[in-house]
Amino acid sequence: MTTALNQQLEFLRTLDALKGVQRASPIISQTRLENSAEHSWHVSMYAITLAEHAPAAVDIGRVIQMLLLHDIVEIDAGDVPLHSGQSTDEQMKAEQLAADRIFGILPLAQRHQLHSLWKEFEAAQTPDARFAKALDRLQPLVQNLATGGGTWTEHSLTEQQVVERYGPQIHQGSPALWRHARKLVADFFATSETF
Repeated sequence: MTTALNQQLEFLRTLDALKGVQRASPIISQTRLENSAEHSWHVSMYAITLAEHAPAAVDIGRVIQMLLLHDIVEIDAGDVPLHSGQSTDEQMKAEQLAADRIFGILPLAQRHQLHSLWKEFEAAQTPDARFAKALDRLQPLVQNLATGGGTWTEHSLTEQQVVERYGPQIHQGSPALWRHARKLVADFFATSETF
């Protein structure tokens, strides 16, 4: 085998660890918590399914690549739930170190290509990255609605807190998706006896 192929296979073996990174959100059946690999797959399916709600300049293929890559740093850095209150500066440093290590396994050209996509997602400055970030927030919002409040109930969040934590990122990537999601959130809190 070539050295490049060995590096690619080692990268793929490394990614298997993402299946063991547990997230705070339960799956919709509420039988267990979601893992980060499942989240990456599911949010990529959101991109395919909701592509018509992306701004015209968005390249869904690039969005899917970003979504498949965005959480691999959690192999080393772990998942930090949105409602945890943990320092984002410390987490960002841990994730950058993880990105350097994990993408560093790949052959040079591929390392730069995939690492650049990850950095683009994190910066959220391009239409592709903003839409990817919007979907990354929309998926757990939908999960929480489908599980009777999920982590919102666990952390006793108010409607205003949910709007502040999810709204800006979803709206920036897709105003249409945020309009619909905002109505779903309002309906949930209007009918929920938990809050």
